[in-house]
Amino acid sequence: MNQQSIPLLSSAIGTRRDVTVFRFGPTRSDQKIYIQASLHADETPAMLTAVLLKRRLLALEAQGALAAHIVLVPVANPIGLSQYVLGQFVGRFELNSGKNFNRHFLPFDAVIDRAKDTLGADPLENRRIVRQLMHDQLEHHTPLNEFESLQYELLKLSFDADIVIDLHCSQEAAMHIYTNETGWPEFEPLARYLGSQASMLANDSGGQSFDEAHSLFWWQLQQALPASKPVHTGTLAVTVECRGQRDVSYEIAQQDADALIDYLTRRGALRGDPKPLPELPMPATPLAGSEQLYAPVSGILVHRVEVGATVRAGDALFDIVDPLTDATVTIVSRNDGVLYMRRAIRFVTAGAPLGRVTGTQPMRTGMLLSA
Repeated sequence: MNQQSIPLLSSAIGTRRDVTVFRFGPTRSDQKIYIQASLHADETPAMLTAVLLKRRLLALEAQGALAAHIVLVPVANPIGLSQYVLGQFVGRFELNSGKNFNRHFLPFDAVIDRAKDTLGADPLENRRIVRQLMHDQLEHHTPLNEFESLQYELLKLSFDADIVIDLHCSQEAAMHIYTNETGWPEFEPLARYLGSQASMLANDSGGQSFDEAHSLFWWQLQQALPASKPVHTGTLAVTVECRGQRDVSYEIAQQDADALIDYLTRRGALRGDPKPLPELPMPATPLAGSEQLYAPVSGILVHRVEVGATVRAGDALFDIVDPLTDATVTIVSRNDGVLYMRRAIRFVTAGAPLGRVTGTQPMRTGMLLSA
């Protein structure tokens, strides 16, 4: 294992934060795997999973079982880790700007324009050329502040990976994943090993999140090129939501770390016989088909079903009780699907988001992600 500390652009005199990187296996390899945790810094279950994954990788490396170059960043957001305000942990948004740490990563639009004039007929050589163009764009980009330097350094670590796994969690949730349609065949085994109760697919969810900064770019590149200039996909990316923020235990984190090891073994990044694939808990569904539920009124929020429950259209999911008038408003599902996440709140204002249910038929367009 090799450990590296990458300094971020200092936001003020006398301050400095670093991104710590652990590298395993041969640096010269046919494949590179990039895994990071807690880009939203308050999503602690992902961080603990990364800790236990690091222990497994150390042991496997000592046994000579690593066939790929594996890059692990257990703390992908040292900025957010410092953001405590009156005892509350704010790890999703940067307090200086209000920006979401996992939105609007640097796009590679200029690479697509240059590739049209540069590529030839060999899809493997074209992939190499595109990665060099991406490298060049990153080398010539100058971040303006600490927030931008964090996003920039994470992209520099990951842009040339074959597989990117971004570990997150929600507020209260079942295990679920997000990827694109191209990546689903690759990540379906991962969904099985993780026991993912919902797998949502979207080529472009609208937020330029970290996973889509990789996968969406390659999809858009392939759409933009003529048939005479084919290019193999360079990076497939997935976001893994490790349940909810309070699901922090050695047992759960070990289960998820072991699932990642099983997946890496199956795709040949680790030497050994892969474990048999478990049943897929639920088929993949379009992210555009997931129903976003909101509070029509203010009041006490009462949850009627648990996360991970299979629901039918018309099933009651939430009650909102007015503590002054005793009036109760019930929110029901419009979908047959899985209630895969809900907010960790018990009193709501009108318009507050409550939770999400998967669905098989697209019903939303535009921005598919929450703030």
